[in-house]
Amino acid sequence: MATSEEFIQYVCEQIRGYDVRYKKMFGEYMVYANDKPVLLVCDNCVYVKKVEQLSDVMRDAETGIPYSGAKEHYILDTENSELTARAVEILERVTPLPKRKRNN
Repeated sequence: MATSEEFIQYVCEQIRGYDVRYKKMFGEYMVYANDKPVLLVCDNCVYVKKVEQLSDVMRDAETGIPYSGAKEHYILDTENSELTARAVEILERVTPLPKRKRNN
């Protein structure tokens, strides 16, 4: 089941204080905050990369695999606005900007 347009818009509405956009990738979505990829949305479920800086904040979160071949991620409860805000703040801070691809 692919992520619905309504759900991805809901997820983006939960993130405040950043330039937020999303990009459809392989039928699912990557959500960017200030041009940094912070959330992966697959099958109407929000995943965040397991990084050391999130271990305390996400200690009680469920985990899951967003797609075949992916590493385990935390599952973010976007209905918990405080948790969502804190997780996105940490991820935006520690995630580097994607490198631009060169056109040869």
